Amino acid sequence: MTGLGVVPSAGVAAGADPGWISSVEEAINDAFDPIATAVTSVVFWELPLGEYSFPLIVLWLVVAAAVFTVYFRGVQFTSLGTAVALVRGTYSRQSDPGEVTHFQALASAVSGTVGLGNIAGVAVAVTVGGPGATFWMVLAGLLGMCTKFVECTLGVRYREVHEDGTVTGGPFRYLPVAFERLGPVVSKVAVTVFAVALILFGALGGNAFQSNQTYAQAVEITGGEDGFLASSGAALIFGLVLAALVGVVILGGVRSIARVTSKLVPFMAVLYIGACLLVILGNVSEVPTALGTILSSAFDPEGVTGGAVGVLIVGFQRAAFSNEAGVGSAPIVHSAVKTKHPVSEGFVAMLEPFIDTVVICTMTALTIVIADTPLYADLLDASAAGETVTNDTGVVLTSRSFDSFLPGFDNVLALAVALFAFSTLITWSYYTLKAWTTLVGRSPAKENAIKLIFCVFTALGAVVDLGSVLSFADAMLFICAVVNLSACYLLLPKVKEEFRSFRAGLRSGEIAEVPRDERASG
Repeated sequence: MTGLGVVPSAGVAAGADPGWISSVEEAINDAFDPIATAVTSVVFWELPLGEYSFPLIVLWLVVAAAVFTVYFRGVQFTSLGTAVALVRGTYSRQSDPGEVTHFQALASAVSGTVGLGNIAGVAVAVTVGGPGATFWMVLAGLLGMCTKFVECTLGVRYREVHEDGTVTGGPFRYLPVAFERLGPVVSKVAVTVFAVALILFGALGGNAFQSNQTYAQAVEITGGEDGFLASSGAALIFGLVLAALVGVVILGGVRSIARVTSKLVPFMAVLYIGACLLVILGNVSEVPTALGTILSSAFDPEGVTGGAVGVLIVGFQRAAFSNEAGVGSAPIVHSAVKTKHPVSEGFVAMLEPFIDTVVICTMTALTIVIADTPLYADLLDASAAGETVTNDTGVVLTSRSFDSFLPGFDNVLALAVALFAFSTLITWSYYTLKAWTTLVGRSPAKENAIKLIFCVFTALGAVVDLGSVLSFADAMLFICAVVNLSACYLLLPKVKEEFRSFRAGLRSGEIAEVPRDERASG
């Protein structure tokens, strides 16, 4: 994801002019810090559990995922075959209403969740929580698959297809339905709070974080502080180029975003997972030991951080921060899919947490555990002593873990970070756009205005680290989760209706395989 829950420390980015930029950055952070502190203390309030504490928002996400899994009798495990068939276009026609194919919708959504959190965030998790955090991370990811099933089914069921063929869906359409029984005022407030919070994260936080970390990694592989990218003004130029690339893609709308992500996501997944497999298969004799370490430390009462309960909390937290299940962002892009059956996209959306958390996050963790570098041991000791482990340190740990088996991997990792960041940026631009038009209406001028704002903050992100702003932005995204999951609970019977209708259609033959030449493709 975009790095939720782990915010880089404030400071002038390398290559920036340390004079006026530093002054502006310090002024913004100082002014915003009281607001960020107040909001984050509420949103990320920790529930005391004896000698431990559990972030209430993480508990909110995990409990919802568990309830939905029970309600639908483990649909994420029993319907994986259906999900894969739908991604291949087996049951959808080119003429079906919508803008993108099942595969393109999945690729776009995955591109919005697979980010620095899968590379650096996982390293932080297995450092703070020990190897056992991986087990709980996988469990939370599997449960989160059902959350995506619910919210993305609703996103398509209540979507609006405009006269020009474009689509608006997701929480912006099903929140009013869910809360209408409480009155129009409550319904309007829910939609407004969700949209404003999403804009504050998308336009002010997530994009700046991605561009900042991409630039930092680029500096690292080009000579560090002595490299050409560390020279004065380089950060701003880097940010402007990145913003321009993002702008070129997002001006074309969701179809353009889908075309790019449908090519980019498979490439970056093969690149990164391939590297993981080289390490894992090259040390296959150590895999059983690594898996045994992960399982045993998951239930170890003397674990790294607070014993077994502490490890569980860290694992659940990383999964929740990584795959966005329940936040309400993914249904926005999934709702643009070409389909006549809303639940079909619910099945497809289940694959998103599986790819993001169960596959990519797990392979990252397994690589780090197998490598068992001296840095990993030092960080475990530091974490046990109460020292803070940041995303920046996490990137270094991941890089060294790969580099111990694949010399020169830091260059590949830099490319992976850049691709992950770019794909996240363009997908979040679409989420932000839909939130914006929900509040102010649709017109070319209004849409171009928010796209410009998004690109401006993308450029600025490479120049400054606005730590307080990013903390506030993270909190905004989880406010979205509170509103979104409340609506999902209220509309669960509607999802079950769609599920039963689709299953009945498959059994009766009413929903049949579409000839290959008529399938939605792209």
